[in-house]
Amino acid sequence: MTTLQDKVAVITGGGRNIGAEIARLFATKGAKIALVDMDMGRGEAIASEIRASHGDVIAVQADISKADEVKGMVKTILDKWGKIDILINNAAYSDNKTLLNITEEEWDKTLAVSLTGPFLVSKYVAQQMIEQGQGGNIVNIGSTSGHRGRPFAIAYTAAKAGVLNLTRSMAIQLAPYNIRVNSISPNRIGSPVGKDYFDPNRKVVNLKGRPGQPVEVATVAYFLVSDESGFIIGHDVMVDGGSSLLGGA
Repeated sequence: MTTLQDKVAVITGGGRNIGAEIARLFATKGAKIALVDMDMGRGEAIASEIRASHGDVIAVQADISKADEVKGMVKTILDKWGKIDILINNAAYSDNKTLLNITEEEWDKTLAVSLTGPFLVSKYVAQQMIEQGQGGNIVNIGSTSGHRGRPFAIAYTAAKAGVLNLTRSMAIQLAPYNIRVNSISPNRIGSPVGKDYFDPNRKVVNLKGRPGQPVEVATVAYFLVSDESGFIIGHDVMVDGGSSLLGGA
């Protein structure tokens, strides 16, 4: 089975939930982890945990919706390890509002973090991957919200739908450089987007009858960046417990 030995993996939103679990798993597979989060304390807490298990990791503070901070993030990682092999675009923000009560500021923030962020990070990381000439892997974390409408989110559903087509276009444009791009669409995995707490009684509508676990996304992310998925390009993997079959929110 392929490992990620000595691969450098950038994980945005790595300070909690899905991002943190991907970082933990990738570290056990030998990857060097750049754990990116807006909250340095949160990111460093996960980084310290991984270091205690003998993982090679740094926490990097960055607002991924700002190009200058993304460029600085990439420079920090290159100063440390000199390359980037894997990118997981996981950071997101949700509005949980309707068309009638969302403000322009809430709309702009949600789109900035959840769609512009993956675009900017992918742009500058892909440029580095191309310069290295060794290919790479990018996985965008989408959502079932990008596949259907919701009663209590408008900007988030628009952003995640954008992530799906961003993934497809990136896959086409980066394939000539041996950079594979795919996405994962979770549904109600772990804590809600942007929250630190997990509610075990959170209502779910799926075929498993339980909330998903972050590790269940992490294992799919690992597959998508491994050689075993080498013929999978531009695909979205639903990790939703079958909720898409039932039309759940």
